[in-house]
Amino acid sequence: MEPWIHPYVEFPDGRRIRGRGLRDPIPHGHEPQFGLYLLARKPEPSDWESRWVQWSDFRTPRSKSDAIEAFEEAFQRSVTQRVEIACYGGVGRTGTALAAIAVMAGVPRDEAVGWLRARYHARAAETPWQRRWVTKLPYGS
Repeated sequence: MEPWIHPYVEFPDGRRIRGRGLRDPIPHGHEPQFGLYLLARKPEPSDWESRWVQWSDFRTPRSKSDAIEAFEEAFQRSVTQRVEIACYGGVGRTGTALAAIAVMAGVPRDEAVGWLRARYHARAAETPWQRRWVTKLPYGS
């Protein structure tokens, strides 16, 4: 594991979700029970339940409503299941999704990216439009 990335983010409400890059091997430990994959093309099948959100690198999701619905599903499943969220590199798209989930967990929208960067990766939600996307979510404060 690289020293600057933590495999799990623990949210203020105690839920934990693993973020990762698909280019890296699955971290040691338990496999996820649900995976949310943020990619331009449909991912290969996995041995666990998964969901795909169509999302090109360095961009925002193709469908905002589909992405929000997928984040809500991952958030709800994280109460009782091991959940991972991943894109190819594990930083931009994954960071944007984790910041959105932080808002669901009670982090104010305008603080979510900074909050996540302190706990996951210093460049999470790496583009200006990804960061702005988090601040325009239809929930949170």
